[in-house]
Amino acid sequence: MSPRYRWLHLTKYQSCLFDSALSNLPVTIIGIQSRHYVPLMIRVCHLAKYYAPFRGGIETHVQAIARAQNASGLDVTVACINHLDDRNQDVWCDRLARTSRQSATDGGVRLEKFGKFGTLARFDFCTGLLGFLRNAPANFDILHLHVPNPTFSIAVAASKPSLPLVVTYHSDIVKQRFIRQPFRIVEKIVFNRVSQFIAATAAYANSSEVLRSRLNQTTVIPFGLNLDPYTNPSPSALRFRDQLLQRSGGLPLWLCVGRFVYYKGFEHAIRALPQCRGRLILVGSGELKTSLVSLAVELGVADRIEWLEKLSDDELVGAYHAATAFWFPSIVRSEAFGLVQIEAMASGCPVINTRIPGSGVAEVSLDNVSGITVAPASANELAAAANRLDTQPELLARLSKGAAQRASEHFSIQQMVEQTNDVYRSVLGLSAEASTASSAAPIG
Repeated sequence: MSPRYRWLHLTKYQSCLFDSALSNLPVTIIGIQSRHYVPLMIRVCHLAKYYAPFRGGIETHVQAIARAQNASGLDVTVACINHLDDRNQDVWCDRLARTSRQSATDGGVRLEKFGKFGTLARFDFCTGLLGFLRNAPANFDILHLHVPNPTFSIAVAASKPSLPLVVTYHSDIVKQRFIRQPFRIVEKIVFNRVSQFIAATAAYANSSEVLRSRLNQTTVIPFGLNLDPYTNPSPSALRFRDQLLQRSGGLPLWLCVGRFVYYKGFEHAIRALPQCRGRLILVGSGELKTSLVSLAVELGVADRIEWLEKLSDDELVGAYHAATAFWFPSIVRSEAFGLVQIEAMASGCPVINTRIPGSGVAEVSLDNVSGITVAPASANELAAAANRLDTQPELLARLSKGAAQRASEHFSIQQMVEQTNDVYRSVLGLSAEASTASSAAPIG
């Protein structure tokens, strides 16, 4: 299925004016005597799990790419699950919670948020998805599915929309054994009709059982973000930074950001704290908070931890700028990339991350370049790295500078969108130039 085209009948003089007016637009112009063959803007629909204000790596990525693609000239829609109930409470993990369907916009991005009437093993039961996808060929040129995403994967398998399908493979399903094996059947149905896969790192593409057999269909495109809010913090962000620094009393300030789930490894950050000076800020919420709080009490560091569940975007930027270093202690391959590392690096905050076999985490922030990489599940190594940054100001300054430079050079939103749009053009056959996807990183 190709984008819709419109024949424009023009005189020779009109053709010249038309070429001049459209020369800078993101459309392909092919002159045929006195006629021009003009594809309308590509209409893409991202199939995501949730969307902002939900905080998560996939959600941050989808919002960033949707906004930037819209700004680049694409017609962008995001279909997702509504995670907020009628009281505006986050009920994404509540098995019995109900939410309603909503249509909204985020700038120029259209949002279709489907209501759910129950959740089981991360699968949301929704109405309207099948009809939406069956009608997709009339409304879109390409579908872009973000996985793991059981709800939309099953809907795509059942509805079989006759559109090219691009899949961004964020991570394997690692722990959820209840759904992992049955979901293999669904994956096979969906993945057999995928035109192109996108992976964020070569390491993950080569280590994933799913992608290893599809490397000839996989393009590596590092995730990117709009870095400006982090490189140029707002007055509000700077005020919050100053508040945090004042509360720290001149001692080091360590920062963790993420959901309190098993693979984030936050218990190792808490276990490292008794071996370090300073305070630890934990930003997030989730099912493990109670056990993490209990661990902090048991280790005698509860008074040195600040739990911040809901921060505004500006406050989060302020926290990165206040922190001595960002701790990213994830422990298993469910953590495939870690967008929050880019947020920290762009803020000039060095990252202490982990060397997870088969994960791309250590490819985002590099050891001794933008931070320090340690063994996963090692509170001792995490504490030793933090103490190096605390006691060696020259090292801290060098890694802070390296973090900001690496974010700018490798993880800008512009690079990611250009390469992803090239994938779309290649899949749709819009240009031979795009089919090479020369700007995308090779796998190897």
